[in-house]
Amino acid sequence: MADLLLRGGRVLDATGSRDADVLVAEGRVAAVGPGLDAPAGSRVLDAGGCVVAPGLVDLHTHLREPGREEAETVETGSRAAALGGYTAVLAMPNTEPAIDGAAVVREVQVLGAAALCHVAVSAAITVGRAGERLTPMAELAALGVRWFTDDGTGVQDARLMRRAFEYASGLGVVLAQHCEDAALAGGGHMHEGEVSSRLGVPGQPAEAEELMVARDIALARLTGGRIHFQHLSTAGSVAMVRAARSGGLAVTCEATPHHLCLTDGCLVGFDPVFKVNPPLRTATDTAAVRAGLADGTIDAIATDHAPHTQEAKEQPLDQAPPGMIGLETALAVAVTEAGLRIERLLALLSWQPARLAGLSRHGGPIEPGRPANLCVVDPAATWVVEPARSASRSRNTPFAGRRLTGRVRHTVFEGEAVVVDGEARR
Repeated sequence: MADLLLRGGRVLDATGSRDADVLVAEGRVAAVGPGLDAPAGSRVLDAGGCVVAPGLVDLHTHLREPGREEAETVETGSRAAALGGYTAVLAMPNTEPAIDGAAVVREVQVLGAAALCHVAVSAAITVGRAGERLTPMAELAALGVRWFTDDGTGVQDARLMRRAFEYASGLGVVLAQHCEDAALAGGGHMHEGEVSSRLGVPGQPAEAEELMVARDIALARLTGGRIHFQHLSTAGSVAMVRAARSGGLAVTCEATPHHLCLTDGCLVGFDPVFKVNPPLRTATDTAAVRAGLADGTIDAIATDHAPHTQEAKEQPLDQAPPGMIGLETALAVAVTEAGLRIERLLALLSWQPARLAGLSRHGGPIEPGRPANLCVVDPAATWVVEPARSASRSRNTPFAGRRLTGRVRHTVFEGEAVVVDGEARR
């Protein structure tokens, strides 16, 4: 593989920042320092005015394959991820069929081998995500699965979830929960509150999420196990995680870019592009999410990239599926809306999620010998979101037409420049 030189950037990782060039050779970082010479035949990429960071890592990506390739495939999703600066994504198991057995895990792993980023496979906690019996977690862990979730639904049966905690602890894998009490949330199409009442749309109360957060914190205490809460959206949930962590429990969590800046007021036009699960909440909740990101309660920003076809999303609000895409906009939305320094944002988007998912080839310090999984970000660049230019097969972004700050210039995956000057190279 030809050498690659990232010239003139500010290297930023968990160890700090310094002005330096980065030389890549044979898939690894070969040298880091000012004024490096480009070896004969090497490719030089301009990183002037940019931050050179470990590649971003997404804990929550829906790639839809197998089963709903009309909305997304592993290939198209990974291209969108690379354009967003990601070098690794964690594929969610709510495919058709669900990723709940060895055959489907292997299928997605094979598809991921040709992707533009590392596709780590998560698996369901329960067979078919039906919440009735556990998947063969030990067999799946032996195939490399380290993350188990029924994402899209929460495990409703507390006794079954307790057993999942006990198995997961013995296997050294992570349980991740989509927190939603199905009975309380049932029939709701948006957040239950003043806006839903005014619109006459059935809502999901914040308590539908918070009940399951409280239950699983209690189970973590009971079993001594570890739990990761996905896409938290309410002030109450953030407060409970903060208290649990202060009590020493092994509780981590993530929040999405949309839950830190969009509210239920976006739905006054009944536009299904703003329908998501968990739903967009109130301004008080978005403020709590931003505070949780700032004070370290929330460990990661995760996209919950959820592509849907145009036909599906153009249905009436009560019939359209929830979800929005986000891989190509997550970094810029966070830069624009979170009010945090780029150092903190990259921690939330790169090395902290890499650590949670156990992806040791990603998120590490940029130093000689490390795998060259890198992104080059211009934090001052402004751009307008154009859904038609997305690499995803779907266009359901709530940020269409929005001017954002912060853009990925280059992405390097295992030493290969898969994105150069904002364009995917394969």
